[in-house]
Amino acid sequence: MARREPPCCEEIQVHTDAVEQVRRLLPQDEVLYDLAELFKIFGDSTRVKILYALLEGELCVCDIASLMEVTQSAVSHQLRVLKGSKLVKSRRKGKTVYYSLADEHVISILSQGMEHILE
Repeated sequence: MARREPPCCEEIQVHTDAVEQVRRLLPQDEVLYDLAELFKIFGDSTRVKILYALLEGELCVCDIASLMEVTQSAVSHQLRVLKGSKLVKSRRKGKTVYYSLADEHVISILSQGMEHILE
């Protein structure tokens, strides 16, 4: 089956007013880059699974590793990435470090993403 190209304008006519209005409203390239980097974090199903586990409450590395049936080292690596992206936070209690979602924004991103794919 031949691949269909998306429809496009039959004649080239740039709507300068519309383009300029949108250009003024677009965030700076650096901000858009940071947003794209954030979404890349969600591109890994292991990280998403960790985030969903943390929706239920805080867990330590051992708990997450057991839940996911992977090594503590693998979980620690993913938690470093998530923490570096400000998606999770940690607190120490004695010798144990507990992880939880960083804030309500993370819950909202996960909820809206799930709602979108289940539509």
